[in-house]
Amino acid sequence: MSLFRDFFLALSTHARLRQLVTTFPLSRRVARRFVAGETLDEAIRVVEKLNAQNLDVTFDVLGESVTNETEARAAKDEYLRALDAIAAHRVRSHVSVKLTQMGLDLSHDLCLKNMREIVSKARALGSFARIDMEDSRHTQATLNVYKTLREEFDNVGIVIQAYLYRSEQDVNALVAMNARVRLCKGAYKESPEIAFPDKRDVDANYVKLAQLFLEANGARARAHLALATHDEKIIRWARALIAQNNVPRERYEFQMLYGIRSDLQRKLAAENYPVRVYVPYGTHWYPYFMRRLAERPANVVFLISNLFR
Repeated sequence: MSLFRDFFLALSTHARLRQLVTTFPLSRRVARRFVAGETLDEAIRVVEKLNAQNLDVTFDVLGESVTNETEARAAKDEYLRALDAIAAHRVRSHVSVKLTQMGLDLSHDLCLKNMREIVSKARALGSFARIDMEDSRHTQATLNVYKTLREEFDNVGIVIQAYLYRSEQDVNALVAMNARVRLCKGAYKESPEIAFPDKRDVDANYVKLAQLFLEANGARARAHLALATHDEKIIRWARALIAQNNVPRERYEFQMLYGIRSDLQRKLAAENYPVRVYVPYGTHWYPYFMRRLAERPANVVFLISNLFR
């Protein structure tokens, strides 16, 4: 399983293969299983359908690691357009943003300026923006940007990855800040020096970190946890802990990826659990698509079956 995952993660950064795959019409059609479309209008239509199933949404405008300020500003402007579209169409969605797309690798100040515009616009529209987490090279810089913004805004959140050894320390600090955190397992290739290499250890740490959030109590406890997982065993555990601790709906939600376990998304929503679907769109879908293939062999089976239809 580790070799399978490593293989597709390596492909996700392969520039020549990316060029080949993204120009192949059939690949683009298959990618639509996990990507809402290449345009904002296509994505809005998907969000409307999900909302009709009692599912909330978070938008991700695909793209990462811009190479110049012009690209970073263009990405920022697309997020402002997405926020305007969310408000205009009155759909239940907010946005998720990768900081390398905002210019983090170019300049901390450029990235912070772009993010400040996005979060400010979201606040003006009564919405929310979450900062996505990327590979471990960006973890501390991402948290630094988040903490700076959190001093100015209360409508900004962050993501923590359970496979990193450092995440327990980060979670303790974020709980104390009453932060809004999406907890995921992690989707990048990392060294065993900084991340748990064994899936069982990642799962155990995920449960441990989730418990820190769900058991936080007291009159001032407002930390919000988005449990980003498709693992039914962990979901059952979380549901039991939520019931045991009478965790109010305002302090948690389940999050899943568009195109993965849609049946489980609808089932949880029908049982009155808050569920949010991570909906990516845009032309830069190749790295995201490859990371989805790396996560589950079932996704590769889906790809192959469509290639031979």
